[in-house]
Amino acid sequence: MTVTLSLEGKVALVTGSGRGIGAGIARKFAEAGAAVAVSARTSSEIDKIAAEIHAAGGKAIAIPCDMADPNQLPGLVEQTIAGLGGLDIIVNNAGGAMSPAFVDTTYQVLEDHFRLIVSMPFELVRLALPHLLGRPGANVINILSPGAYSAPRGNLAYYVAKMALTQMTKLMAADIGPKVRVNGIIPGPIETPALEKVFEMRPEIREVAKQATRVRRLGTSEDVALGALYLASDAASFVTGSILPIDGGRVEETRTVSPDL
Repeated sequence: MTVTLSLEGKVALVTGSGRGIGAGIARKFAEAGAAVAVSARTSSEIDKIAAEIHAAGGKAIAIPCDMADPNQLPGLVEQTIAGLGGLDIIVNNAGGAMSPAFVDTTYQVLEDHFRLIVSMPFELVRLALPHLLGRPGANVINILSPGAYSAPRGNLAYYVAKMALTQMTKLMAADIGPKVRVNGIIPGPIETPALEKVFEMRPEIREVAKQATRVRRLGTSEDVALGALYLASDAASFVTGSILPIDGGRVEETRTVSPDL
């Protein structure tokens, strides 16, 4: 059996795709032949990404949506299906809000993070499930965080919510398989607009982040998009409930043990 990384004839919905990782995934899916619903809160950003996809010969529509508002989710699913003729792939990428220090974190902050990062991706998949079940090869990809498998200081609410999303990825794979596959991606230090803002404030962190990867470089949205393309395609038809790190290889040692070769 010959399997290619093609999404020809598929329809994908990518949340939080106005910039950064989400935009990279939307572009890559379109390059692979998918029709893509580009969604985020800011209309100008998603309009730009959809226009770029059209200019490159692909098919895309822009659907503004605030993923923190459950009342907007039914319309997101309906507009995707009405505009593109179906729904095969959901990428839950929205939800990048970092949380304050513990002493400034209230239970409401924690609940807000769970709402955006856990409850709304669940609700989106629940609403879309009747449509996904009728589409061979349908699948869901959740974008996670390195804080989901370690315990770095700071951002407690964000990391706790991402950990919950990690476990939900595995549980969803169990509950809605075998017709729908569900997988997750944990990106490492990826050069996104959000990370660039951090580097502007503290330039020294760029080198620290590079040295924290085995390949000694920062990742790109393209790196993550290629992993998402694999998981979304028939090449990963035997992959579900899996968590794929795209992080350049995490460095475990806390000091230099031997020089790079």
